[in-house]
Formats: sequence, structure tokens, C-alpha cells
Amino acid sequence: MTGASGFIGGALVRRLAELDAQVHGASRGVVAASSAGGVVGRRVDLRDAVAVDEVFAAVRPEVVFHLAGEVNGARDVAVVRPTMEGNLSATVNVLTAAVAYGSRVVLAGSSEEPRPGNGHTPAPSPYAMAKTAAAGYAGLYRRLWGLSHTIVRPTMVYGPGQRDTAKIVPYVTLALLRGERPRLTSGAKLVDWVYVDDVVEAFVLAGLSERAAGQEFDVGTGTRVSVREAVELLYRIAGDDSAPPFGAVADRPLDVPQTADLGPALELVGWRPRVGLEEGLRRTFLWYKALL
Repeated sequence: MTGASGFIGGALVRRLAELDAQVHGASRGVVAASSAGGVVGRRVDLRDAVAVDEVFAAVRPEVVFHLAGEVNGARDVAVVRPTMEGNLSATVNVLTAAVAYGSRVVLAGSSEEPRPGNGHTPAPSPYAMAKTAAAGYAGLYRRLWGLSHTIVRPTMVYGPGQRDTAKIVPYVTLALLRGERPRLTSGAKLVDWVYVDDVVEAFVLAGLSERAAGQEFDVGTGTRVSVREAVELLYRIAGDDSAPPFGAVADRPLDVPQTADLGPALELVGWRPRVGLEEGLRRTFLWYKALL
């Protein structure tokens, strides 16, 4: 799998190891779970087509979970090229190698891609645009060269182990634990929050299911909860009675409410979310608290 040192990727590596799968975790960074039973860590830059082919030739993977990417939702022209190279070029290299070696691919998509859950709204960021193009290429590879692939599109993933502390849940959690006041937007954005362990199970099921080949599905809860409500819930979990300082930061332009359509995931792989938002935030808060 790619992106094995990332938030979702690291959790997926650990889950696959628990299932006694032979796992090769590819990443530009150090694979955290490389010491776990049966997990082999491999460093590779997926933007390098030759390096990708060499890894496929050495491993001959049956299923590839492709989670690596340049995750940056900024609306800034400076992120266009990094997100294109990290998400589109890298994916094309993986797809090309998968066709050459007969591997099946499970791709991590984005809920910001145009899809029924957001009314087919055009991609609002360079990151979402690159993911949209990558999904288009996956379809092309299937039509022309018989690639077997599935696209899994998580909504807003949160949970223990999220190292990008600029994301809202770890950012607010750590601020509360340190006695600091977070700088927040208005909190009006509506989000479909989904717990990381639920997302991992969806990827596992996608990799096991023949019915999911050539298909795509959302992974979320099917409900929208505003950032404001999620932050207020974190404050209550922390036992902090103060009012969160909403409005200190401008809202991000072109944010579109994202909601998962749960029907395809249930029909194709029998997946549904198990962890509710309050329980998931509580687990997350306690995990970060144990680190400090």
C-alpha cells in the first residue's frame, strides 16, 4: 500500500497486519508500523515512474491500497503543481504499474470530487481537482487496459493518530489540553465527520470484495454536523465551560457541504459507520491527552 506513514494509511497498515495480510507499506517517509508482524516498509517517491515500477516488480502485489497524496485544501495557486504531481502524476504511475503487473487498486478519492453527495459541484480546490482527474484516469485505464480498481471517497476523517495538527479536531483538542485559545472560523461549515477506524474497515472491505471492482463509493455517516457543533462538543468533552472564539479566522472560500451517500457502500461491501461523533471525539481527546 502507498501512503503507509500517513494518518489513514498507518491505521490501515496496522489493521491489515492484524488480519495476517502480507503488507508492503510504501511511503516517502518512515513506515511507522514496519516493525509490526509481517509488515515491510519501503521508501519510494511515487512521482518517479521508474521507482514505482521497481517496487511493483519486487513485490508483485495482488491488491494495492493507494492512499498516498499531497493533501492540501488551500485555495492558493502555489499548491496547484504540488497537488497535481502528488495526486495525479503519482496515481498515473501506480495505475500504469498495476496494469503491467496485474494488480488490483483501491484508490482513496476525495468527497470534494463532483458526485451525487455534493450535487456534482465542480472541484473547489487544486487538491480536489487533482483527485477528480485521477479518478478519470482510473476509469480510462479500466476501459482501455482492463484495470480492476475501486475508488473509496471518505468525507472528513478524524481520530487518534492524526499528525497534521492544523486539522480542526487535533488543533482544537491540543489547544484545550494546553490551556490555549484556538483561532477559529465562524464554524458554519457543515461536515460529514467519519471516524478513522470506520474508514479503515471500508478500505479493507473494498480490497476483499469482487463486487466493488470497477465501482466507487462514499465513506461517511450520511449526516452533516457543523464545525461549530463539533468544536462545542470537544469543549464539553474537555470540561471547558468557556465560549469557543469563533470568527477569529475568515471562512475558506468555495467550501461546499459534503455528505456521504451510504447506499453504495452498504450494497457493494456491506459497510456502514459504527462510531458516532461524540464517541469518536471522546476517544480522540483521550488519545491526545495520553500523549501529553
